[in-house]
Amino acid sequence: MRTAFGAEFAVPEGYLNTPSIGVPPSSVADAVAASVEQWRTGGASAPGFDAAVAAARAAFAGIIGVAEDRVASGASVSQLVGLVAAGLADGARVLVAEGEFTSASFPFAAQADRGVTVTEVPLAELAARAPGYDLVVVSVVQSADGALADLDALRATGVPVLLDATQAAGWLPLRLDWADWVVAAGYKWLLSPRGAAWLAVHPRALARTRPVAANWYAGEDRWQSVYGLPLRLADGARGLDLSPAWLAQTGAAVALPYLASLDADAVRAHCVGLADRLLAGLGLASRGSAIVSVECSPRVAERLTAAGVRAAVRAGKTRFGFHLYNTDSDVDRVLSAFG
Repeated sequence: MRTAFGAEFAVPEGYLNTPSIGVPPSSVADAVAASVEQWRTGGASAPGFDAAVAAARAAFAGIIGVAEDRVASGASVSQLVGLVAAGLADGARVLVAEGEFTSASFPFAAQADRGVTVTEVPLAELAARAPGYDLVVVSVVQSADGALADLDALRATGVPVLLDATQAAGWLPLRLDWADWVVAAGYKWLLSPRGAAWLAVHPRALARTRPVAANWYAGEDRWQSVYGLPLRLADGARGLDLSPAWLAQTGAAVALPYLASLDADAVRAHCVGLADRLLAGLGLASRGSAIVSVECSPRVAERLTAAGVRAAVRAGKTRFGFHLYNTDSDVDRVLSAFG
């Protein structure tokens, strides 16, 4: 058991795989376990989960720096991005970063039958190439290697932007109220169960976001919207809500307020400090990210596994992620494997 930032984590030594799956604080796991027990014993009620959905929504808004009423609640990044993709005009031109995580790009590529085109360019060229496109789609932090998008340059283009904050929210201080759309999944750096995700929609983009998964939970009065027409969705982003995955929202309702309560600059300093120490130990320059991706030989890979280091292979390199619960001992474990 490790204690960090006022919480306990049952995380093993050498766990550096947060970019794949975050390890929750014990309080989050306990809340989910209690909810499972309530379900198992017939004590759960559907309206009883509404407070959890509301708490997670509010905390997510705080983490990314937007107003709460801009946030829709969903289940996954691709599901929520699909609302944006469906709202594009026929023949729209979309620009994405080369090698972008496909949950952000595939929903647009799936619109090809309507003449929507998707063009990939290197991350560093995204802002320069943006003029002339109808939408830019990019992760704030790239999943494969932790590279950070130049958000100031993208904002300056004036081109509509969809940002995927999945690999950023939870460790990187964010103020994204200028973006047209911001999406993130909860099960990585937001330390929540899989099945909870959120989409922030700027008021100017709301009419271009299509509720293709319209359902009773998005109703103006959700408990009076369960039967019969006409369509009666809530105003604003809540009209884009998906009926919630209850257990996932139960965990998110504990995890996100906890993260929102932390000093974001202190969190970044901790996470990036560990990542930069690893890079320095390998003779590499600082990258300013909590995610480090490096080449390693088969022999080093075997030694990492033998040392109990949990990481992932992405784009042909070994990827390490440093979050709240990581320490210098995790860095030392990796450096020892590299010899």
